[in-house]
Amino acid sequence: MGIISEIKQDVNVVFERDPAARSRAQVFFLYPGVRAIINHRIAHRLNQSGHHFLADWVSKRTRKKTGIEIHPAAKIGKGVFIDHGMGVVIGETAVVGDYCTIYQGVTLGGTGKDKGKRHPTIGQNVTIGSGAKILGPFTVGDNSKVAANAVVLNEIPPNSTCVGVPAHIVKRDNKRIAPAAPLLHPVADLDQIHIPDPVSMELCTLRTEIDRIKKKLEESEHD
Repeated sequence: MGIISEIKQDVNVVFERDPAARSRAQVFFLYPGVRAIINHRIAHRLNQSGHHFLADWVSKRTRKKTGIEIHPAAKIGKGVFIDHGMGVVIGETAVVGDYCTIYQGVTLGGTGKDKGKRHPTIGQNVTIGSGAKILGPFTVGDNSKVAANAVVLNEIPPNSTCVGVPAHIVKRDNKRIAPAAPLLHPVADLDQIHIPDPVSMELCTLRTEIDRIKKKLEESEHD
């Protein structure tokens, strides 16, 4: 696929998926995430052809203009949607699969201890919530969701949902890993908030039970 076709696809995907988008022209000219992806495709081709200085110049200028830093050597699939995008950092050996959604403040980085392949590989159709950090040369499987502010340090299987610091899996193949209270709202494809953490939910349940027992004890003392 040529770069023009890739850019058209990038714009079309964002226009179709973002309810705030009013026109493709708006997406192309005004969306920083789209601008960062388009510029990265240019920088990536320059980098592959050996024009490393020009590739770095495009990348650094894009960071200054959009607040999004993507290393020219990183591999970005088709239809990737960086929503808002400020503070997104994608490292040199990172790979992002097709049709992923990445929110602001996400880091696809290294731990500082690995050589060669240092950054994560993100599968297809993965949603990464705002502020999430995925650090290391492992894979996040297809169709997985990473909750906002999660810190992922180990491989995530396909069709999984992970939350927390460090991140742990709470759902896989539509089955919960640990008991949890039902959500008030179902998890939507682009939902980065309503992802349950069974540990915190159990703590809330215990706190409620303790309050109930304390209230009963107080009532019995007054009788």
